[in-house]
Amino acid sequence: MDAFFASVEQLTRPTLRGRPVLVGGVGQRGVVAGASYESRVYGARSAMPMHQARRLVGSTAVVLPPRGAVYGTVSGQVFDALRSRIPVLETLSFDEAFGEPVELAGATAAAVTEFCAELRALVRERTGLVASVGAGTGKQLAKIASGLAKPDGIRVIAPAEQDVLLAALPVRKLWGIGPVADGRLRAAGIETVGAFAALPEQEAAALLGGSVGAALHRLARGIDDRPVAERAEAKQISAETTYEHDLVTLAQLRPAIDAMAAAAYKRLTRDGRAARTVVLKLRKADMSIVTRSVTLPYATTDAATLATAAQRSAIDPMELGAVRLVGVGYAGLSTVRQESLFPELDRDLPASAAPDDAEPGYFPGGAVPQPLPVAARDPAANAALPHWYPGLDVAHPEHGHGWVQGAGHGRVTVRFETRSTGPGPARTFAADDPRLSRADPLGSLR
Repeated sequence: MDAFFASVEQLTRPTLRGRPVLVGGVGQRGVVAGASYESRVYGARSAMPMHQARRLVGSTAVVLPPRGAVYGTVSGQVFDALRSRIPVLETLSFDEAFGEPVELAGATAAAVTEFCAELRALVRERTGLVASVGAGTGKQLAKIASGLAKPDGIRVIAPAEQDVLLAALPVRKLWGIGPVADGRLRAAGIETVGAFAALPEQEAAALLGGSVGAALHRLARGIDDRPVAERAEAKQISAETTYEHDLVTLAQLRPAIDAMAAAAYKRLTRDGRAARTVVLKLRKADMSIVTRSVTLPYATTDAATLATAAQRSAIDPMELGAVRLVGVGYAGLSTVRQESLFPELDRDLPASAAPDDAEPGYFPGGAVPQPLPVAARDPAANAALPHWYPGLDVAHPEHGHGWVQGAGHGRVTVRFETRSTGPGPARTFAADDPRLSRADPLGSLR
């Protein structure tokens, strides 16, 4: 999908179409989660510090907090549309997947292009969003092709051209070549995929490690027979957030742990499994990471038991050092659950109970984190925040569903529009107007 998060915002908030939209955290430590193509022309991009992106785009930038529930729903619509033509999809994220349609085995490039065009039209019809499609003889080439197809295009790499195309690409374009591997190859004078492919396999293995080096060398030569398969269920479900101000006391840390435990629990509930292991992740002000875990004697879905287990792993910032990020993850996921006979004991274990040791810096992946509004992340800060903030979904009995464009000085300006309305009118209310209420973000999809 093209600029997925920002495109969903432009879809459900039509006034934003054609405008430079940045989705992500709005605080001093906020990071861009998604950037529309209108903002990318200024140099803004995902994973960039928000303050830097805002500076690049200038005063025309529209900055919005992420709405994970909306993105998840639209993502499901996209994949449902694709599965109607390709039964087996290997999803990589909210907005990207591999497919291997059986009818395209041995097909011509023209036939593949026609199929890709049908897929794009189907996604556009079902969701209103633009998809770019890349195709090749294997996952590596399809991934590269999808990048070449963006924005709003199709790129089919035919077998006859793949070797020439691969050879000229920077070696970093190979899926699996990260900064470390790229540095090693550059130090050896290897800057293109073609130069890497020309190495003897033994030399590639020596540079990048045995099995990894050999596998990457095969990809560089265009050999990629990995099958497309549905992804296994997540091994961990987690939530985390970075705080605008470091947490320096245990009294500040504990509510932050509770907030992240609750956010992760919502995802666990949607997943439908129970968890046995609770992982606490703390990123210190110096960017180092400490993780600790507690393993229960049974898998459970009891929120209080899981939150208490997370609290057992807490480390006083006075001893650890200032904390800038807090995360809670649930692992040991199982469809089989055996609740404790005495759950009240599990919710009130002594603080001295030693958690399992976890390797520093290790925090296994799980569900894609969905940032919460600042007030939800940090209950202690709730009283200091205005009731309304830009990007919040609201409802009015007369005007319907809308979103906050601006608030302050006792007033709030709301743009009333949804996916189907076209650009809607903006109206200003007193901040304490009883007719204005917070709304389910999914209402914007109507």
